[in-house]
Amino acid sequence: MVSMGSVWDRTAEFLSDNLGTLLPIALLAIFVPTTISSNLSGLQPTATPGTAMLLGLGVFVLALVSFWGQLAVTALAIDPALGRQASQVATRRFPAALLLMIVMVVVGVVLMIPVGILLAVGGVDLTRLQGSAMPDIPPSVALWVLLYFLVLLVVGFWVMARLAVVIPSIVGDRLAIGAIARSWRLTRGAALKIVGVLILYMVVSIVANLAATTAFGAIMYLVAGNGEDGISLASVLTTIVGGAVSTGFTVLGTAFLAKLYIALLARHEAAATA
Repeated sequence: MVSMGSVWDRTAEFLSDNLGTLLPIALLAIFVPTTISSNLSGLQPTATPGTAMLLGLGVFVLALVSFWGQLAVTALAIDPALGRQASQVATRRFPAALLLMIVMVVVGVVLMIPVGILLAVGGVDLTRLQGSAMPDIPPSVALWVLLYFLVLLVVGFWVMARLAVVIPSIVGDRLAIGAIARSWRLTRGAALKIVGVLILYMVVSIVANLAATTAFGAIMYLVAGNGEDGISLASVLTTIVGGAVSTGFTVLGTAFLAKLYIALLARHEAAATA
């Protein structure tokens, strides 16, 4: 059996032993893109359509850079001996990882189709969803939509657990779409434990980020004011603090999943040779 406590211990040991190598990756490939992206997103609501499109493109490119950084952290966590060569591994595995992410996004979009069907059957004007006004949704339709989302949430957590090591499988096993089946096999029998860890991680990271940005943001807005055009000194400094907290949890979560992959792989190989 895989012990989550042991995986956390190995994650903490890895982070402390490789801090010097991790810091440039975390700073340049995760923290900086995350912070800039947050500020660009703040400019979009007040920008002209053309400018908003360019800002959205910038946010997308920065997200890709951050994703590359997570691949580099994964490669280093799987094999700390790589050192600075982890960035080269991340570059080589980036196309396969991006392809898998596109597939998952498409699946997510497909899963939203039943919601549109329920709303359309219930007589809801779907064109109003594109505006700022919320359309009137009949109570019976709203109930069915709520039930669908609740089922989707439960199933989603279970699927997330089964696919928890899909990115490490792409990096460690040099797979692409096949990483889905690989992760599904490795996580068999450990899904409930992984679900518990995922929920704990999400709750702690969200609370920590909200606490940091809310407390610091409130102070900065009192000192520097709101500014104009969706961005100000207070908002920039707040996004920097939020970006730092988010980067810390991103590196922690990425390293943990890589160490979980190693533990699950060792269990799988031991079972195969038994």
